[in-house]
Amino acid sequence: MHPEDLPQDRPLSASWLAGAVAQALDEDLGAEPGRDVTTQSTIGADSWVAGRIVMREPGVAAGVPVIAETLAQVADRLGLRRPRVDVAVADGDRLQGGATVASIEGAGHVVLIAERTMLNFLSRACGIATHTRRWADALEGTGAAVLDTRKTTPGLRELEKYAVRCGGGVNKRVGLYDCAMVKDNHIAAAGTVSGAIAAIASRYPDVPVQVEVETPEQAWEAIDAGARFLMIDNMPPVEMAPLVAAIRAREADLGRVRLEATGGLTLDNVRDVALTGVDYMSVGALTHSSPIIDLALDLDA
Repeated sequence: MHPEDLPQDRPLSASWLAGAVAQALDEDLGAEPGRDVTTQSTIGADSWVAGRIVMREPGVAAGVPVIAETLAQVADRLGLRRPRVDVAVADGDRLQGGATVASIEGAGHVVLIAERTMLNFLSRACGIATHTRRWADALEGTGAAVLDTRKTTPGLRELEKYAVRCGGGVNKRVGLYDCAMVKDNHIAAAGTVSGAIAAIASRYPDVPVQVEVETPEQAWEAIDAGARFLMIDNMPPVEMAPLVAAIRAREADLGRVRLEATGGLTLDNVRDVALTGVDYMSVGALTHSSPIIDLALDLDA
């Protein structure tokens, strides 16, 4: 199965989230149980606070499960009661600036120590979801979907790819293990496109294969060698359109051939590229260049 065929509504991995939050808290507090020398000096251990996590600007919600997980882990480290969390939105919701994401009530030590870790994860995830939503909206009605890539922040791939799904995008492969992606260096090493495909089929026959091509000649060589998923790299729409049409004309005999445009895509040109008839657009910028969304924890007076 190609990664693009997996359910795109699957939730954020709970086991990944628990481990990522624990690592982030270790960074902030030192080894478990850790300490916050400012909060634990200036606020009484029995203090109680209430407040809201608020979106400061319009955006798409993503990563909301981080809130409860972070608060719970901080409370457990300190031996304090877990705060109450009332979530007001769902991941994938479009929110206006000022919208409340969640209300929190609990021990002041727990809430303030958890604050920055929660907001760091949320700001990153919401930023990616918001950026992805712009691409998904630009493609609406074309039949094409926007894909992410492996250009992710080390250690945050699970969150970042989840945020892409929240924004209406589709995940490509998770890593190097779940899908073979034949690119120029692999072709050079194997000698030919067909040689690279044959080598993968021989060693990993159960793994789906996708092939990056730059010319119509490479595309047909890949198809003749059995590839049914092509990534068409940096080809202008005027050249891509006749190639896509020719491949579609042969699908009655070939079976479905999935086509992805990659390289040089922008929000200004993506619709023109989609109208060539490709199925997907892969955009590394979804994860490597999305600006964060500004969120804050506002405590009640």
